[in-house]
Amino acid sequence: MARIYIRVSTDEQDLRRQEAIVEDAKAAGYYVAAVYREKASGARADRPELQRMISDLQTGEVVIAEKMDRISRLPLADAEQLVKAIRDRGAQLAVPGVVDLSELTETAQGVTRIVLESVQDMLLRLALQIARDDYEDRRERQQQGIALAKAAGRYDGRKPNRALHTRVIALRERGNSIAETARLAGCSASQVKRIWAQRKNNDLE
Repeated sequence: MARIYIRVSTDEQDLRRQEAIVEDAKAAGYYVAAVYREKASGARADRPELQRMISDLQTGEVVIAEKMDRISRLPLADAEQLVKAIRDRGAQLAVPGVVDLSELTETAQGVTRIVLESVQDMLLRLALQIARDDYEDRRERQQQGIALAKAAGRYDGRKPNRALHTRVIALRERGNSIAETARLAGCSASQVKRIWAQRKNNDLE
């Protein structure tokens, strides 16, 4: 039994590129219980669909993602808490690039089992740290690009995401709660609050 998590960071990115993992999971013999699609930063732990997936997990299920950075770009300590939340539900992670030693570990005994579990944890921590390092490298390059653009007089600030604003406002006007709007719009609850507050301020002007 598998639950598949698909994530991109912005509206400009496309979730469809990752959809192939659904068919790949089925071809590998998994029954796909649900697919969770989200447009949110991996550096946030409060992603609505991620939290919904964790809540839905049952013992023995497998969480499948395209890459580790789809699950987390959080600092290592927070990323490990996220993985612990998945494991505490009795589920496992199946992510390409992360070696899965779970079958070997289950049949091993004594010192061999301890070594295999330690190696698995080390590989997982390494993958989580690489995902975080990549995120920080990207942010640093982005900040350098902005600084250069400002120095050259070409930077006019980040453009507002009109499509997200329109979607959030429409969902809220239909009576959806902040949490439900965030889930349906694929953003964070804080973004919903900010967009909705801007809308109300505009109405008052």
